[in-house]
Amino acid sequence: MSILSRRIRMGFGTSDRKRDAGLTTPEDIERFDDIVYGRSKKWQSLDVYRPKNAKVLPVIVSIHGGAWMYGSKEVYQWYCMSLAQRGFAVVNFTYRLAPEYKYPCGIEDANKVFQWVLDHADEYQFDTEHIFAVGDSAGGHMLSVCATMYSNPEFAAKFSFQMAAKKHADGRKTPFKPTAIALNCGVYRFGIGPESSEMDKAILKELLKEQTTEQLELLNPLSYITKEFPPAYIMTANNDTTVDSVQGKMLKVRLKELRVPYVDQVYGTKENPLGHVFHCNIKTEDAKICNDDECEFFRGYL
Repeated sequence: MSILSRRIRMGFGTSDRKRDAGLTTPEDIERFDDIVYGRSKKWQSLDVYRPKNAKVLPVIVSIHGGAWMYGSKEVYQWYCMSLAQRGFAVVNFTYRLAPEYKYPCGIEDANKVFQWVLDHADEYQFDTEHIFAVGDSAGGHMLSVCATMYSNPEFAAKFSFQMAAKKHADGRKTPFKPTAIALNCGVYRFGIGPESSEMDKAILKELLKEQTTEQLELLNPLSYITKEFPPAYIMTANNDTTVDSVQGKMLKVRLKELRVPYVDQVYGTKENPLGHVFHCNIKTEDAKICNDDECEFFRGYL
């Protein structure tokens, strides 16, 4: 752990505990906790949340935020269970963080989770024809990387691990791609360009072993997005002081050029300003509206 990661973990942790104080597992949700999807119980475990008595359900995989250095499934359990209450099976996972583990370890873990969902569909009654994903802040960046990997073989080939794929009884494998995704207050270009802040530069030192051209390419998927990129709900907040609005604009310009379906939604008004990842505070009406909207977007692809 570094000085920066310790400061981020303490600060974010205090804020999140205050936000979620008093929340408990909803009575209408069943949960399956602490399932190890990799080799490490500490770093590679997941929970599954489902509405009680439901049969086969579409899936939402959540990639948490936290500046690539903070976060866990425990922090995101309340938000993820609120999504499950909207009629989905939700997979909420912990992944390896920087600086203990360098990029792209977290991406490799996300890929393992998507593979785990495909491999355990019968056990947890997952509809593998409809696998969605959400990610916020750094998790939004990670989800944009994953979505690009799964929709562009050229970009996927830059990673050392095998991409998730659906396995068939006859031995065939079908490449995996999310049905649709929601990117919330995300970062989509990082460590390059004039918009990089001093904090960005400090995070980059924690995140990468070396700031080589090859490493930066793995970190920045925008130029590798193709027309096969999954439909996206791109959410930003009008008073987000953590992520510059330029980030979302760059992504939207790229998707528009390629005619990829997307929704561009900015939440908050002058009278009711909303900040970074406001949608995770499920006690608020604003979070309810945003999360309802995103789940309704997903239902449009069922």
